[in-house]
Amino acid sequence: MTFRAISRKNRAVMTFGRSQFRIAVNFLLDGVLAALAVIAACWLAVPAHPAPAPALLPLAGTGAIWLIGVPFGLARQHWRFTSLPDLTAIGAIAALAALLIVLLLVGVGAALPSASFPVLLALTFGLGLTAPRLLYRIARAPRETPADDAETALLLGDGEGAELFLAALGRDSKRRYRVLGLLSVSAREIGRRIHNVSILGTVGELGAALDRLAESEQTPSVLIVASGEIIGSGLRAILAEAETRGIRVARAPSPTVLAPTSLAATEGIADLALRPIAIEDLLNRPQVALDREGMARLIQGRRVLVTGAGGSIGSELARQVAGFGPESIILLDSSEYALWKIDLELSETVPSLPREAIIADVRDRTRIEAICARLRPELVFHAAALKHVPIVEANPLEGMATNAIGTRNVADAARVSGTALMVLISTDKAVNPSSVMGASKRLAEIYAQGWDIAARRDGGMRIVTVRFGNVLGSTGSVVPLFRRQLARGGPLTVTHPDMRRYFMTVREAVSLVLQASVVGDSDADLPVTQGGIFVLDMGEPVKIVDLARQMIRLAGLRPDADIPIRFTGLRPGEKLFEELFHGAERPIETGFPGLLMAAPRVADSAFIGRALDEIQGYVDRGEVPAALAALARLVPEFRNPTPLAASGPTG
Repeated sequence: MTFRAISRKNRAVMTFGRSQFRIAVNFLLDGVLAALAVIAACWLAVPAHPAPAPALLPLAGTGAIWLIGVPFGLARQHWRFTSLPDLTAIGAIAALAALLIVLLLVGVGAALPSASFPVLLALTFGLGLTAPRLLYRIARAPRETPADDAETALLLGDGEGAELFLAALGRDSKRRYRVLGLLSVSAREIGRRIHNVSILGTVGELGAALDRLAESEQTPSVLIVASGEIIGSGLRAILAEAETRGIRVARAPSPTVLAPTSLAATEGIADLALRPIAIEDLLNRPQVALDREGMARLIQGRRVLVTGAGGSIGSELARQVAGFGPESIILLDSSEYALWKIDLELSETVPSLPREAIIADVRDRTRIEAICARLRPELVFHAAALKHVPIVEANPLEGMATNAIGTRNVADAARVSGTALMVLISTDKAVNPSSVMGASKRLAEIYAQGWDIAARRDGGMRIVTVRFGNVLGSTGSVVPLFRRQLARGGPLTVTHPDMRRYFMTVREAVSLVLQASVVGDSDADLPVTQGGIFVLDMGEPVKIVDLARQMIRLAGLRPDADIPIRFTGLRPGEKLFEELFHGAERPIETGFPGLLMAAPRVADSAFIGRALDEIQGYVDRGEVPAALAALARLVPEFRNPTPLAASGPTG
């Protein structure tokens, strides 16, 4: 053993010894306080004859507190950090100890000093154990004087987040922030105080509050958002107001970091490092009410297959499905690394859940049939797809083979093996597609719609199709790209100044996919009962250049000045605007928050099956022009096969 290791071991032994000594001191002090509490209770019960009777009663009080206090960990309480749970425990100890003393007196035949003695004894026990702890905490509390270089701050939010931040700031020996006031989410809190900080108004009155602070020459240097409720449009308004005044905006640490039970708080050190505002928070929206009981009924106790399980949507589907207690989960992906990551994650988060990780390609019909025949999934979430438009444009046969033929392979194999429900993940790029990727996904939709109509008529596996736009942070999407470009110092590349896209967080998208699955599989009174496509309510589309500028600002930099934005031109197959509904698909309200339906546009399933056989032949022979022509016949709105794709077979 090295000298350094021996030194560390000796320090650990010394620290443990000091800790045990402090616990022993607390133990003795509690005994002394208990004895004094008994004497005080006797005096209060009979002021004319205050002496305890019998004389050993104070010692009995000491013994009772020691006996009851050990299971509650009374001596292990850190006096400097006495909290509400500690006080609650002391109250329970005091009541039980008083009861024990009363039973002892009755048992030995001694008279109680007075009828009120049990209550007085419980109160003196509680006060005697509580008061010294609170006085010690007050004496050891950090001084309220902020450091000379402390930042002036305005806190936004209320509830647990704001209270925990102010409490942690009070424990912070550095006092790095001087909070000028608090703006609450609710108007009912105005005029009140939290930890001696006044609530000046509501978050919606930020501009007026900043004006008043500026008049008194107290403009804050940072706005600290301490509420998870402040997201989306509300957060964007805060950033816009702060930007006009040159004020920084940041988020308070997570409540779990600030909570008194955290290691930092236990040691008296508050982790007050502010976090930057995440772009996901700006685009996020309040969570809609979800039928989680219905999701549990759909998933619990069933064998569930997730294709594309290593992708952004597939992996989040696996996480959320795992939380509803399926009998087993089957993770299928063609990427070994992506499959390994989600399998490892589930092994750590839900180790008791039976699962199987399978490397397979949905284009391999024989392999998919064998997997479904062996494992007999009862519920299938089909998320496997090729989704990067320029890459699929350069490799159109691969896109058609995966997105259209692969969907048919999974659907047919699942149906034969007895699957009750399949959920197809689609995309807004399937609407008026200008790319092979979008057209191939539209063909998958047509196939799924046709078979779902047949299943509703003749029985058998149902297919629910769910269509939505981009998810934030997905592999290869614009947000991770911008983050990488920011880390390199720019420029941020945008294809066109007018390009707009729909965005949603991956967690919200998958939650709504599960909601659509429940609704589509139920007997809900839907306006479209056959072949309709569920469309997630994506809100308003976002200009990509505005997103780029916002991300630059969130990094504390200035668009165009510190980080340039460069326009590169539309790539093959890209559109300026994505759509969620075709002109012939009128949006239909479902009555379920966050879910719309598209009126069906379907074709005969047998005809589509024969057409897919034809495309399969072109794919097998590498005949790109013929395959694209067949795709255009099946998806008439697809009118833009790219010259690159149409030039001949690709490698």
